Amino acid sequence: MLSKAATMEIPINRNGDTGTLPEDDSLEQVAKLQWSLDEKDLQQVMVSGPNLNETSIVSGGYGGTAEGIIPTSSIKGSSMQDSRSSSSMTAEEASRGVAVEKLDFMKQWGLNTYKCTKQMIAERFGRGSRTVDLELEAQIEVLRDTKRKYENVLRLARALTNHLYSMVQTQHALGDTFTDLSLKSPELRDEFGYNAETQKLLCKNGETLLGAINFFVSSINTLVNKTMEDTLMTIKMYEAARLEFDAYRADLEELSVGPRDVVNMARIDTAQEQYQIHKDKYERLRSDVTIKLNFLDENKVKVMHKQLLLFHNAISAYFAGNQQQLEQTLKQFNIKLRPPGADKPSWLEEP
Repeated sequence: MLSKAATMEIPINRNGDTGTLPEDDSLEQVAKLQWSLDEKDLQQVMVSGPNLNETSIVSGGYGGTAEGIIPTSSIKGSSMQDSRSSSSMTAEEASRGVAVEKLDFMKQWGLNTYKCTKQMIAERFGRGSRTVDLELEAQIEVLRDTKRKYENVLRLARALTNHLYSMVQTQHALGDTFTDLSLKSPELRDEFGYNAETQKLLCKNGETLLGAINFFVSSINTLVNKTMEDTLMTIKMYEAARLEFDAYRADLEELSVGPRDVVNMARIDTAQEQYQIHKDKYERLRSDVTIKLNFLDENKVKVMHKQLLLFHNAISAYFAGNQQQLEQTLKQFNIKLRPPGADKPSWLEEP
């Protein structure tokens, strides 16, 4: 185009202006249009910049087809979906594992309950054998009988405490009434005064006796409802272990009588393992029960020796009217009486 324009003559019109050829006008218009389009594209790129979400990755070489262009937005979305799906799969696997564990536990519990119930029914109707330790069973029966008797002693001692407390309160009120009447009745002042002093002395001795009996009741309550009860809880665990042991023993004996095929041998091996586990548990709890029974007997003798001596000395001194001996009994057993109103907080402790 430039070579052609350089060799052509430039005509001059009659106004003195240079004329333009039709081809030159069209070429100039095309160049201007192309320049304006390029300038607009450049301004748009400078202002807005490229959109990273709309950029593409060309999988082929230069001039490749549009089939090789992969939008980056699709890659980002697919990676997010993969991470979400993996996290959801992990949560589902965890919940599935917990559900399977609970199901196995319920299955084992149901099987164990079935075997123990079957063994219990067989023992009730005399069709099943049970493991018996005659010496231990006799000690357990003695303990249960002793606990029943000690509970009766505790009930009666509490009843005595309630009656004695009511009597002390009555004596206190009667002494106050005699004192008031001695002040208002001059002709019977001495008689009311003697009786008032006697009731106050009896009231004081009754409060001392109440302290001794309350200590006796507290010690018996600890022995019966804590020490003996703890031993009986261990005995209950021992009896449950004995029932489980006999149930799995009977199951193993039943399987041992059957045929010696592959399936039955696998069942026998499993039953043998369960039998050994429950046998160890039974023997361990039997040893624990034996130790606790021996310890309980020693502790019971020490506690009751001290408490019965306290009860005897306190009752004897009270009904003998020996105030000095009654107070000495409390000192001997380190019993401290609470003064009246000791439970009430002082004015410094009040909110």
